[in-house]
Amino acid sequence: MTPEAKIDPTLNEPDMGHDYDGIRELDNKLPFWWQAIFYLTIIFSFGYWAYYHVLDIGPDQWQRYEAELARAEADAASRSAGKAELSDELLLAYSQDSAKVAAGQADYTTFCVPCHGANGEGGIGPNLTDPYWIHGAKPMEIHKIVSEGVATAGMPAWKSVLGDTRVEQVVAYVLTLKGKNVPGKEPQGEKVEE
Repeated sequence: MTPEAKIDPTLNEPDMGHDYDGIRELDNKLPFWWQAIFYLTIIFSFGYWAYYHVLDIGPDQWQRYEAELARAEADAASRSAGKAELSDELLLAYSQDSAKVAAGQADYTTFCVPCHGANGEGGIGPNLTDPYWIHGAKPMEIHKIVSEGVATAGMPAWKSVLGDTRVEQVVAYVLTLKGKNVPGKEPQGEKVEE
């Protein structure tokens, strides 16, 4: 760095005396708006700290979490208050409801056909139309299988994907397939007489 490049008296700029590859370092002041935001942030942080940590006026994160959890539980309770308790009889009644069966068939076609076939004849999964059932043939047993899955058999749990209502509709549709004896995969499981 040469002394001529270090200080230029013709420029009215606060030169720091550094020159790197022709780039001079100047000691410019920060813009007022930037300084104002910086100092307001510091003031806000002290207020926030006092409000939440020193004076304990505001709710902390655990109190807000517990309030949100209580609100979610209350919402779930109010949604299930008008709903009848799930049972074999209720699922059988759903299988007589054409709207529920049609909705269940749509979800079955989307999610179940690759393993159980378009008509329930089986494929990777077992035949749903014959009298042989591996994990139970009662409506609540079928509901449990669809909801929770069977990890050892490669059956995924569909409750987290479909939700309660759609799982019930799929079960209603599967119940309409029982006893149709569509030719397909060989029988698996135990024969169930109904």
